[in-house]
This record gives sequence, structure tokens and C-alpha cells, in this order.
Amino acid sequence: MEFSDLARRRRMVRSFDGTPVPGDLMAAWCELALSAPTAGNSAGVQFVVIEPIKVAAYFEAATDKSWRSNARRADGLLRAGGVVLALSNPDLYTGRYSEADKAQSGLANQDAWPIPYWHTDAAMATMQLLLAVEDENWATCFWGNFRHEAEILSLAGVTAPWRLFGSILIGRPDGNDVRSPSLDRDVPSRTSRVLRLS
Repeated sequence: MEFSDLARRRRMVRSFDGTPVPGDLMAAWCELALSAPTAGNSAGVQFVVIEPIKVAAYFEAATDKSWRSNARRADGLLRAGGVVLALSNPDLYTGRYSEADKAQSGLANQDAWPIPYWHTDAAMATMQLLLAVEDENWATCFWGNFRHEAEILSLAGVTAPWRLFGSILIGRPDGNDVRSPSLDRDVPSRTSRVLRLS
């Protein structure tokens, strides 16, 4: 598939049909995604693959009973066939930028970074993962880290200083997505958001 077609086709899917995603396939996508840029070659991003047998345990950790019972998208999301956690480690960046060849940057502590590149690198790797999955005709939903981070990391056996950037739910779409109200917003065109200096 042409990259332009792939990029235009990719969408967040919020209703899956329950088809399990092979763990080896998710691991291969993750390895490919980790070819994304990483500041100073800090390698401060990693993925945790949650195989189909553990998806229910993931949702137990990542949600609460009220959400599972009442959220309008819960049923479709709970049928994801696999989950990948995207993690970042700020200490690997500040450590790298304390080394001799980077020390002049003044980025040896987190507060000095105007843009925290541990988030930036996690976002780049996550986008590559979304595209890799789409390229093989599976579907994804990115679920940001808004709550239950400690519970999710505990399930994954991950400890500080690793942080949860977000979760990528993966599966086969069932065609029953609940349409997002965000799609009805009047937003500037893509063309208008590309500025040119000449």
C-alpha cells in the first residue's frame, strides 16, 4: 500500500469483534515502531505487549466497574484482541543529556526541557505502531494515560521511573463504532494548517 493511502486510511476504532491478536505479531509491530527517532539515542521508550488472554485483566486495571457498565463505548472496546502499553523513562533522557557530549545542552534535569522528549519519542513510536498495525489490516484505538496508571503498570510488572504514555488497543473492527461527537466540530482544513515561508 502507498504510504499516502495508509496515512489517510488510518482511523481510531472503538468497537472490536473479539478476534485475538497473536502476541508474536504485536511484538513484531512494536520492534518496527521502535525504529522511530529517539533524542540522543536515549532509547527511553519501550512497549509491553498484553496478549489476548490478559486483555480482561488489563481492563480490570485500566477501568472501574462503573465505566465498564455505563460507558457507551465500553462493550466495543472491551472486545479488543490485544493491548500494547507505550512507556517512557525520563531518567534515561536526563542521564543521556548529562553525558560529556550533551552536557552543554543544560538538559540534565527534567525541568530544563521546554519540550519533554520522553513524551515526544513515545508519541513518535506510537504513531509508527498505529501505522504498522493499519498496514496489516488490523485496527487500533489509542487510549491516553488519564487515570489508573499505577494499576496498569502494576499489572505489567513495570516500576518507576518508567511512565505510561498510553495504551494501544488492537483488534478487528466490527463496524459498530459509536461515532465521536468530535467529528462534528468545525475545524480548520489541513491545507490551512500548513504554513509556508518563501
